[in-house]
Amino acid sequence: MKKLITFTLLTLLMFSPFFQIQAQASDINGHQMESDLNYWIAKDVIRADAKGNYNPNRAVTRGEFASYIARALDLPVSTKYRFKDLKSNTGLTIEIQNAAGAGILSGYPDGTFKASDKITRQQMAGMMYKAMRYMNLPVQTTNLSFKDSKKISANFIDAVSAAVNLNIIRGDHRKDGVYFNPKDNATIAHASAFLFRLFAAAEVLKPTEPTEPSEPSIPGIPPVEIPNVDPEVYKVSTISGGQLRPTTALYKTYEDALVAYNASSSVQAIIKDSKVIKIKAGKAFGSNNSNKTTTLYKDSSFRNIVTYIQQGREINYIGSSSEHVILELGGLTFYAKHTEVDLVPTELVTASDYYKVGQDGVLYHYTYDNISKKVLPEYSIGTASPSMGIGKSYTSLDGVHFKEMNSTTTITHYPYFQFQSVRQPSSYSGAELDYFITEILKDRQRMGAARYKDAPTKSKLIGLGNYLKAIEETHRINALFILATAIHESDYGISENALTKNNIFGIQVFDSSPDKGAMYERPENSINAFINEYMNKNYANPLGGYSYGAVPGNKTVGFNVRYASDPNWGSKIAGHMWRIDTFLGKKDYKQADLGRIIYDGPVGVNVRTSPDALSAKLFSYKPKDPGTNAAFGYPVVIVDETVGSDGFKWYKVIADSNPPSDYGWIRSDLIERIME
Repeated sequence: MKKLITFTLLTLLMFSPFFQIQAQASDINGHQMESDLNYWIAKDVIRADAKGNYNPNRAVTRGEFASYIARALDLPVSTKYRFKDLKSNTGLTIEIQNAAGAGILSGYPDGTFKASDKITRQQMAGMMYKAMRYMNLPVQTTNLSFKDSKKISANFIDAVSAAVNLNIIRGDHRKDGVYFNPKDNATIAHASAFLFRLFAAAEVLKPTEPTEPSEPSIPGIPPVEIPNVDPEVYKVSTISGGQLRPTTALYKTYEDALVAYNASSSVQAIIKDSKVIKIKAGKAFGSNNSNKTTTLYKDSSFRNIVTYIQQGREINYIGSSSEHVILELGGLTFYAKHTEVDLVPTELVTASDYYKVGQDGVLYHYTYDNISKKVLPEYSIGTASPSMGIGKSYTSLDGVHFKEMNSTTTITHYPYFQFQSVRQPSSYSGAELDYFITEILKDRQRMGAARYKDAPTKSKLIGLGNYLKAIEETHRINALFILATAIHESDYGISENALTKNNIFGIQVFDSSPDKGAMYERPENSINAFINEYMNKNYANPLGGYSYGAVPGNKTVGFNVRYASDPNWGSKIAGHMWRIDTFLGKKDYKQADLGRIIYDGPVGVNVRTSPDALSAKLFSYKPKDPGTNAAFGYPVVIVDETVGSDGFKWYKVIADSNPPSDYGWIRSDLIERIME
């Protein structure tokens, strides 16, 4: 029985953990045919090379394209035809033989196949033509209007014509008019697009129940009218006058709408039940839903939650299927439900997040809320990189890789306190922390906001300095970090939860129920809970359930992955730490030598008790995808280095494990220093 990979985007980009690493390190991001490539990569039809690259612009060979078809059609094993220039029993040879056995390809008269030869555009059309027959598709030809139609070999005229009729081949517009360029070499990206359109057409051509066709809204794409059902089925939409303009055509399936969407450059979106579910380019934002958050999953079946973000906040849009949205945040790929994401085509995006370097050399972050349609108040993160220009603006998807606006320049900058381990102690005394608290509360009162009236006398942060230092010494959690988090979560100790419940960390306060929260006898009890029930139990502790690194971090590494829905919680905490440190004399800033684990293999990274692979294991960092450019492996603080008995250089690092451990050792080839 012939088997065809069902062309439904229900399973679009169902990444395995291995695929996640490869795809994120690939060279297809931003490519014109990225969605087509991603589809076949997810299906394991197109595969990465040894370096993890997909080389979309490289010429595809005859053997590669034959293997793509064999995998896409899941062709049965065949040894009916053998080619004398192919090595027996290799994976590529087997796939070529399977395609030959299915009648999809043939060799040369001398018995060779020439698998390594670059395939031409007309040869690719020829293989697809035979694939159509194998798939039992009705094949119809049409008159060719390419300006170079006469250059197409007679052997391939019908093949090219049939592909044009199904809108699989559209010609080359690089010159005036439309050319096919039959003898030009096709690229891997071209191969992905041709196959994508072939399988989309196959879905449309499958037998369906008789319907009365309406007037097509897009030439060559037959929409259908669906009687006696909710009129909001699938539609495609253009953009004009600053609005989405759905066409009058209705489509019975997502796949039918997808063909229309792919066939016209003027169509920018697919809509279902008034909800935009796919766009060609644009931004994604968390939607206004009952949970007030958007949950991001590791898998398209929505079983493995990785993180979540606030409603209205920006996320990078990668693609969509009929059932899920594919998003990128902090260098990792996630899946989300359509109900929790709003898609906005590029032409309709009115604002988005950006960063700017002030005249004081400080990096400020301006964020946008798509629900309220407002740019939120800016906040300072810390001193900008010396490579960043005063007054210049930048965009960043992860708060580390900053792309200068209207430029191709990208600068890598790790805001120090955002990626310094909280196991690194602060230099400040309890008295100094109390002095800062006193002065900052006076400053809040001087602002004149009603809520800060009497803040210097009623704040729940007053007098906590010595207790914070005692906690730091006993539990090895940086006092500056604890204070910064309390300031952020309790609005300087004057929030309703702080004043009425002594809850200065927003413990058990959720986006959907901000009035809820745990109650404590004293603020000190709230600190104890924050340390014992959160930081040293699940977050900073490498054995914890939410252990992604002992730093404030972002949505890829550190506490921010699971502690807060705000995707910028980690940088806001870092900003508070930087401001405290700046006020008290800058004794903590850049005092630690920071690094990050770059190993991304299937096993964890062991931290040893001494610089020797045979020494006892102190603990292990769980396997973690570090994201794009290995930028977000577990952060570490390096305090020393030596050459071990095994001849390797080893780094002595502050141990992330709970006390009494202070230090551990990691082989240096597993770590990369964070350099400014």
